[in-house]
Amino acid sequence: MNRKDSLRKSVFVVVDVQNDFCPGGSLAISSGDQVVDVINRLAPEFGYVVATKDWHPRGHVSFASSHPGRRPFDVVPMSGIDQTLWPDHCVAGSPGAEFHPRLDVRPISCVLHKGRGVGLDSYSAFFENDKKTPTGLEHLLKGLGYSRVYLCGLATDVCVFHSAMDAVRLGFQVFVVEDASRGVDVPAGSVEKALRDMGSAGVGVVSSREIPR
Repeated sequence: MNRKDSLRKSVFVVVDVQNDFCPGGSLAISSGDQVVDVINRLAPEFGYVVATKDWHPRGHVSFASSHPGRRPFDVVPMSGIDQTLWPDHCVAGSPGAEFHPRLDVRPISCVLHKGRGVGLDSYSAFFENDKKTPTGLEHLLKGLGYSRVYLCGLATDVCVFHSAMDAVRLGFQVFVVEDASRGVDVPAGSVEKALRDMGSAGVGVVSSREIPR
């Protein structure tokens, strides 16, 4: 099987390429919109494409505004989990929760909405942050016969990272497309640490130039 054929037997998971995470959004990632063109070039080559969305109710536990006296990027313990508090973002049904307008949605076969419960956040495409409650993505992909996953999107050091680490733990062969991802990098150095930790866990970090088209 040549490398191009291998992509038809692989899943492409596009993480949270939403307006609120792009320039002008409430939780904007620097140059977050620059991932869109790379993703649009790659997505049609894969056998199956999943795109995730943060889809939070108002008053979500991850919002700093839900915790009087707290500010965005504070970290608070919550039910045994260290919860980073964020600006209000990706409120279900709001313009900020929609995909970036340049993202080509035609190759997407499945849209997975995560973080829908008011009291529990969800960084990973595979599990809520309690690491116990599945999103159903594992069973969907394995049921379809896929064992190789390429991940990209926003943000490298948060939702892409947690998705990749969970995917490895679940037995998938995992690659992160670095130039199709951008990070929050709070605190500074978080992106570099995430890339190191993913590599140590067996995640392949690749460039889009290494992926045959």
